[in-house]
Amino acid sequence: MTRAVDRVYGHIRDAIVDGTYAPGSRLGEVEIAELTSTSRTPVREALRQLEMEGLVEVLPHRGARVCTWTAADLEEIYELRMSLEALAAARAARRIGPDELDRLDALCSRMEAATLPEADLDLLAQLNDDFHAVVRSAAASPRLVSMLASVISLPLVMRTFHRYAPADLTRSHAHHRDLVAALRARDDVWADAVMRAHVRAAENVLLQAHAADQAAADHADARSDTAV
Repeated sequence: MTRAVDRVYGHIRDAIVDGTYAPGSRLGEVEIAELTSTSRTPVREALRQLEMEGLVEVLPHRGARVCTWTAADLEEIYELRMSLEALAAARAARRIGPDELDRLDALCSRMEAATLPEADLDLLAQLNDDFHAVVRSAAASPRLVSMLASVISLPLVMRTFHRYAPADLTRSHAHHRDLVAALRARDDVWADAVMRAHVRAAENVLLQAHAADQAAADHADARSDTAV
């Protein structure tokens, strides 16, 4: 049963992250059970796990659907993420080792290489996740990592890097290099400040994209009403 639940969980989560299941999409138990060659029981369990992570909403008598977020939701989540990521960076500055610093340097170089001549956004997203995972691990706080897990999924779902303009990517790379410099200097205040700026910049990109998406949806609704 556990292996079946894990397989279904992975299927649903990957489909949410890559946009196959868009925000607001219905997640039918029967359809998912058929796609994953399982029964509805592991599907229900997987949906409960995803609900706890904030990716899925299960409504009484209406089934499950992918969560949607308002601008206020995004602001709240990024405020939490900024505080937690900054704390992780500050803790890491006092604990990180030379091997981890070298790993961060290598990831910075790979992210910069993945941007030119044309950005490989999927690779950048994965490398960025790896970079932040090293920082979180160096913070040496399982409780903090667990708390961050609940707010890290959102940027993956929204595919933040796919909303970045070239200038946004350049700024993100500069933040990463600055953070490595702060960690090498063992300066927790500097690391905290860089991480706050980094997350705040990502929030700004996402909020602008969300506003543009909402405006496009409102425009489409207005055209539909006019046509009727």
